[in-house]
Amino acid sequence: MTEAHKGSCHCGAVAYEVDMSLDGLIECNCSHCCRKGFVLGFVQPHAFRLTADGPQTEYLFHNHSIRHRFCETCGVQTFARGTTPDGSEMVAVNVRTLTDVEPFSWTATRVDGRSF
Repeated sequence: MTEAHKGSCHCGAVAYEVDMSLDGLIECNCSHCCRKGFVLGFVQPHAFRLTADGPQTEYLFHNHSIRHRFCETCGVQTFARGTTPDGSEMVAVNVRTLTDVEPFSWTATRVDGRSF
């Protein structure tokens, strides 16, 4: 079920609202996601709204199809923007940055991103 959620980085300089379901979350073992401990949910851009657009920087790696954004002050990556394999725009939300969801109240499917 899709619900409205709020999230932010640790210092609050970057905050957002997102309409998303906590079903279908993934935990990837690629070198990036694994090291940062991400649990990701994917939404279409219209379902994601920045409410505090503090200073951010961008990190690109692998094929540069996902623009990983993180707060320049506290270093937390709340979301990334990119495209799906079919070319559709998407936002990848770091579920661990949702401020209105109890940690570990969700289930994520483990994905072998290391092999891609």
